[in-house]
Amino acid sequence: MIEEILQDADERMAKSVVALENAFKRIRTGRAHPAILDAVMVSYYGTDTPLNQLASIHVEEGRSLLISPWEKSIIGDIEKAIHKSDLGLNPSNNGDAIRVPMPPLTEETRRECGKQARGEAESARVAIRNIRRDANSDFKELAREKEISEDEARRAEDRMQKLTDKYIDIVEAAYKAKEADLLSMN
Repeated sequence: MIEEILQDADERMAKSVVALENAFKRIRTGRAHPAILDAVMVSYYGTDTPLNQLASIHVEEGRSLLISPWEKSIIGDIEKAIHKSDLGLNPSNNGDAIRVPMPPLTEETRRECGKQARGEAESARVAIRNIRRDANSDFKELAREKEISEDEARRAEDRMQKLTDKYIDIVEAAYKAKEADLLSMN
């Protein structure tokens, strides 16, 4: 029973780290990365559809993205969606594809992106701590119902804390790497 709770907590914490890494991909750095457009939704036949389902997105020369829609008729809609996305990007349409140059980050933009990264990291840490709290309450419940002894519950909580510390360290390392990426002059 204890092992199952620990296994479940481990899997949920790993998912929190993956979610953090995906959130970090959407935070703009000076380099082009297709994941920055993951949150862009395009109105396609009256339905909001993710951009990556309507076009292929490629990095071009490290500093710009090339968006090739599968249907040429939606180029204008894609361009509008990128403008509205509040990413600070200016797409240019050549009739067949859209080029999105990545402007260099200003000091102010770097600070804003740093705050966003810090917030995402804190959200991941909170999620991991909530998973720990849930697991610990499960251990206490098992002890209350006499399915495990108090000592077993205490040992399980100690193991849970070690697991939590491991994932908090992973989050911290990911945040430090993102912060270094943001602060480096590209």
